[in-house]
Amino acid sequence: MKYFDKIAKVYDSWYTTKTGSYVDKTEKELVLSLLKIEKGFSLDLGCGTGNYTLELHKKGFEVIGLDSSKEMLKVARKKVPKLLFINGNAYFLPFKDQVFSLVVSITMFEFIKEPTKVMKEIYRVLKPGGEVLIGTMNGRSLWFLFKRIKSLFVETAYRYARFYTPKELKNLCQKAGFKNIETRGIIFFPSFFPFTQLAFKLDRKLNRIFKNFGAFVVVRAEK
Repeated sequence: MKYFDKIAKVYDSWYTTKTGSYVDKTEKELVLSLLKIEKGFSLDLGCGTGNYTLELHKKGFEVIGLDSSKEMLKVARKKVPKLLFINGNAYFLPFKDQVFSLVVSITMFEFIKEPTKVMKEIYRVLKPGGEVLIGTMNGRSLWFLFKRIKSLFVETAYRYARFYTPKELKNLCQKAGFKNIETRGIIFFPSFFPFTQLAFKLDRKLNRIFKNFGAFVVVRAEK
């Protein structure tokens, strides 16, 4: 998408804001807590500027980042020059069958038009027993409404996005042949919520109880 090429140089600046730091920390905590595989060859699909590619590398994974935006990848390569970043298409992954132990895709599925096709590709490149983690904005959350309204007045990535419900993500995994599927949501307050420390505590307590209503939802599944 050309929009991501346009914003690539300033994309990471959002993570330095109070809201961005809170959201990034909270989402990463959830995603990484769901990992059951501790090592192996992994793919960060839709890696953008390498935010999660770097996290997986820190945890000891051998990781490759793939994205369709050349400009986002330029930022990622500068950030983590030792890692391999590939400009590629999620519909036709340039890898052999059964090569990865883990595929992680965070906030990419909102921007693809054929999610079923991408899920089949993920299934193909995963080893038996491998796992996939997909994180998206939740179509059932209050943030969904807030982001949609905001995008009517200001051009943001979410103007072009399709948000998923936890049930839709689970169905995508089931249709592709995955098993042991679980979903978890987090972030229960709008981005302008002022009490971030309190929000952190409440997010940790609420994400198991109200897992389908968080602004950010993650589905984990196994091949």
